Amino acid sequence: MNAYIFPGQGAQFVGMGLDLYEEYPLAQELFERANAILDFSITDVMFEGTPEDLKQTKVTQPAIFLHSVILSKVLGANFAPDMVAGHSLGEFSALVANGTLNFEDGLKLVSQRALAMQKACELQPSTMAAVLGLDDEVVEQVCAAVNGIVVPANYNCPGQLVISGEVEAVNEACEKLKEAGARRALLLPVGGAFHSPLMEPAREELAAAIENTTFNEPDCPIYQNVTTTAITNSVDIKQNLIAQLTAPVKWTQSVQNMVKDGALNFVEVGPGKVLQGLVRKIEPIANTASAVIA
Repeated sequence: MNAYIFPGQGAQFVGMGLDLYEEYPLAQELFERANAILDFSITDVMFEGTPEDLKQTKVTQPAIFLHSVILSKVLGANFAPDMVAGHSLGEFSALVANGTLNFEDGLKLVSQRALAMQKACELQPSTMAAVLGLDDEVVEQVCAAVNGIVVPANYNCPGQLVISGEVEAVNEACEKLKEAGARRALLLPVGGAFHSPLMEPAREELAAAIENTTFNEPDCPIYQNVTTTAITNSVDIKQNLIAQLTAPVKWTQSVQNMVKDGALNFVEVGPGKVLQGLVRKIEPIANTASAVIA
C-alpha cells in the first residue's frame, strides 16, 4: 500500500515550484489563482525572493502548501494514495490531495492559520527546542516538572522530540534535559511556541474559519497528527484539525500506525526530503521516495 506524506514548515527554499510553473499549464493556472486569492504575488517570493522573505510565516505556510498540492495535481494518474498524512501544516496539503478540501478553501485556511499563528506569537515571548537522544517519556517527565509552560510539540522520530513553550520554561527544560542525558537540547530559530497552549488564540480564530468551510468525505483515510489513526469522517477531520494547533504532532505514532495498517511505500509530496528521513528512522522496513512526475 502507498502512503503519501506532506511536509510542514521548514522545508521551504527559494525557487520552489518554479519548475512546475514553467513546465505545466495546470501548475501555472493554480499558482496565478493563488496570487489572486492571497492578494499578493506569492510566486515572486517563492521563485526569486530572499530566504528571509520566504521565512515569514504568512509566506512560508502558503508556499509549502502550494508546492505540495500543485505537485500532487500535476502527478495526475500517478498520484494514487491508499492513505495520506501531513506533518503539522502538511495536514492541510494532505486534505486537499485526498479530496476533503478543495484547492481554494485549503489555501484560504492555510493563509488564515499562518496569520493567526503569527498574531499568537506576538502576544508572548515563546520558542521551541529540539531534543536529541532521549526517550519520549523522559522528555515528557522533565517538561512536566518545569514551572511555566513547556510541552512536547513534535514527536518526530525515536530520539528526536521538539518541545515548545515560554522562553524561560523552554530554557530551563533544556538545561534539565541535558542533565538527564540528552545528546543535544537546542533552541530553534522559530517565531513562537507552535503546538502548545500558547497557540490557543490562533486555535480559536482558526476554529471559526474551519467550521465555516465545507469538508467532503475523503477519497482515502488521513492519519491525523492528533489521533495518529485512520480518519475518514469529515466531522472528525474538522475537529482534529482545530485541535492540532495546541496539541503535539505525533508523527512517530502516525507512521507506525500506517505501517501497521499495510503501508510499505511512503512518497513525500512537496519540498525537501525531511519526512523520508524520519520515516526511515521510525520504520526501517518502509520504502521511501520523493514524488516524481513520470
